[in-house]
This record gives sequence, C-alpha cells and structure tokens, in this order.
Amino acid sequence: MDRQIELTASSLWSEVASRLRGALNDTTYRTWFAEAEGSELSDDTFVIGVPNDFTREWIEAHFVGLIQAAARDVSGQDRRIRLTLLEPNDRPAPAAVAPKRHPEAGMNPKYTFDSFVIGSSNRFAHAAALAVAEAPAQAYNPLFIYGGTGLGKTHLMQAIAQYVGAHSGDLSVRYVTSETFMNDFINSLRDKRIEGFKQRYRAYDLLLVDDIQFFEHKERIQEEFFHTFNSLYETGSQIVISSDRPPREISTLEERLRSRFEWGLITDIQPPDLETRIAILRKKVAGDGIHIADPQVLTFIAGRISTNIRELEGALTRVVAFSSLTGRPMTVELAQDVLRDVFPQGEAAQVSIRRIQELVSERFSLSLEELCSDKRSQNIVYPRQVAMYLSRELTDSSLPKIGKEFGGRDHTTVIHATSKITRLIREDRSVYNLVQELTARVKQVR
Repeated sequence: MDRQIELTASSLWSEVASRLRGALNDTTYRTWFAEAEGSELSDDTFVIGVPNDFTREWIEAHFVGLIQAAARDVSGQDRRIRLTLLEPNDRPAPAAVAPKRHPEAGMNPKYTFDSFVIGSSNRFAHAAALAVAEAPAQAYNPLFIYGGTGLGKTHLMQAIAQYVGAHSGDLSVRYVTSETFMNDFINSLRDKRIEGFKQRYRAYDLLLVDDIQFFEHKERIQEEFFHTFNSLYETGSQIVISSDRPPREISTLEERLRSRFEWGLITDIQPPDLETRIAILRKKVAGDGIHIADPQVLTFIAGRISTNIRELEGALTRVVAFSSLTGRPMTVELAQDVLRDVFPQGEAAQVSIRRIQELVSERFSLSLEELCSDKRSQNIVYPRQVAMYLSRELTDSSLPKIGKEFGGRDHTTVIHATSKITRLIREDRSVYNLVQELTARVKQVR
C-alpha cells in the first residue's frame, strides 16, 4: 500500500521500463524507449513522454498493451496509457534521429553474416546478400530471397541491415516485416498522416521487407508498396525482399509488382544437407558455451531433423535441457530418449496452430477463446506462451502468422513468449516435462 501512495509518474515509469527491458531485446528497447519518461499520473491515466511523432506512433501501434500490462503489475490498477511529446528542453538532442539511421524493432543481434552457416543449400543466397550489404544498390537491386520457414531468410535480411548499419553509417536503413509495413500504413490512414508515412518509407537508402507473401489478397497495401518501391528504385536506394515462395507463385500479387520484383536477382534457400545441419549445431553449442564430449550426439540430432533449422536447434535445446535437469551426460542414448516421442519418425509431423491451441487449452482447462483473448492473468498468459512456443517450433508459420492466430498479437509478443519458454525449459523440470508431453500429443495421429 505504501508503494502505491508514493507512486509517481517517474517511479512508475522506472518500474515499467525495467519490465520492458526484460521483455524486449536490447535493440528494440533502446530504439523506442531509451528516451521515454513518465510525465503525468492520475487514478485512471498514465502519460508517457516520447521525443517525436514517429516514436509515439510506433509505440501506439505495437507496445501500448505491453506497457499497460506492466503498469498494472506494478501499481495493481488499470490505467489508460497516453503518449505525449516531450518539450524540446526535456529531450536529449542527438538521439531523436536514431531510428532513421539504424535498423529498428525486431532485430536479433545474433543474426550476422559471421553467425550464418554456409552450405550448398544457401551459398548463392549468402553471396548475393553479402554483395548487397557491401555495395547497396550496385550489385543486385532488388534482391528477392525466398524459401521455406526456418531456413535462414530472416537471418540474411537482418545480417544485411546490421552490416550496412555498422559499415556505412551515412546510409539510413530500415528492416521491417510485412506486418509492420501494413500496420504503419493502416495507422497513418487512421490518423490522417499518410504523407508522413510516404516521406518516411521513401527516404531510406536501404529498405528490407520480410515475408512479403502477407501482402497477398491486400490490394491497397500492394498499391502503396508499388509506389514505395518505384520511388526508392528511382532514387537509387537498395530494396531487399523475402518470401516463402517466388513472386510468380504469390497468388493475387499484381503483375506490375511481380515484374518489379523480377528486375533484380531472385535467389532461393533450400533445406540444409546433413553436413550443414551438423555445422549449424556446432556453431550453436560453441556460441552458447555448451560442452558436448561426444560429437556423435550432434550427428544423431542432425540426422533426425532435416527440413527446418529452427526445429533442429529446438531439438538440441531439449537434449541439453534434459541433461542439465537430470545430471545425465549428453550421449547418443540420452538424445534418443529425449527425441523418441517428439520426433518419432525422425521428422516433425505436419501440425497446425489450431491443433496446438486445442491441446494446450484442454491441458490447462481453458477455452480457446480465453487462450486467444486479451486477458493477462497468469493462469492464461503462461499457457498462451507455451502454445506460442510450440507453434513457433512445430509449425512452418512465421511470427506474424502466429501472432495473428493468438488474437492479433504483434510478432514481438511471440518472440518474448518463445524466449521465456526456452529459458524455463532449461531451468525447470516441470516445464520441460510439460513441453515434451504436449509435443508428443500434438504429433499423435488422431
């Protein structure tokens, strides 16, 4: 009670910011919240000051729910979140332009060229991406990368953005998912700021748009992206696009947009061969500081999962977690025990997000509506996070697709959920057992 009586806008923001820092990756937090501060606090409203309109619009579109939940956790009271612009005197001067110069929200600092494992399945795509990063708008423009989910498209996209950000500081870079582009466009229409949207997106020296297939069936978005593409191309800016399929296979994609995508270079990424899968696992254990005495453990895991790098790394996480939780040494026999039920035929069965949601809801005695609702009580949030983790690991769905299936949530919420459950699997035997049990049930033939 004392804490609530003494609560001020500044102290509440300090606590909320601490929670945001824990929930978001460092790049996202620094980009959007480093300069924010608590401005006003009343019984029903919490006002947060931010440095510019662009930051305010982005936070309103992507993070208000997260801020509201954190403020409720701290104060025990629901409050409306309102964003306002800081007065110039209150604003640290240089950082206001930071979002224009650097790749923005959703970036993973581990997605660099150095951490990308090259094999026969991706060598050409890697070479093309590196050529674009070293000489934007001179090598291949646009660069169109396509391939199945979990094969490394996003890794290459973000590697380009981070390389240019580090080596060409005078160039403005923007990496976005197609979901973010659409949300920005819709919000600018709603707020009557469409000119600001156009000026922003058409001013970048390098624009990277991930998962372009989500523009399918969205004629107004395609129209706007067509004009954005033309403007960038004509001014000599580099454009990089990714998709789960080549342009000609994206149904309802306008012919004029499809032809634009084919102006430059189109390259694909295939599932990795055995040697590349083993190399991916070796790099992961080295990067995470994991010691595996018997190299055959990695060979065994690589032989069991062949089509999805994300699932491959998930299998390694399960084996390492079980060894840590039980004290058993990491051997091929242990890996067999761990993976027997979750990968019974050596490959992941085709499962759907809906199937996962149904089983998780049943396991926790929830309805599907509750699982996908806006409710934030712990007895719903935890099962939701487990379901998101399983959806990410066991299906071919992208982050935006998973977020959409869980009540229209942003992809950063899915990232947070999967990171949290991955950590808990390593630390808590009950969470490990739960995930193993649900995975086996999801893959059972009905």
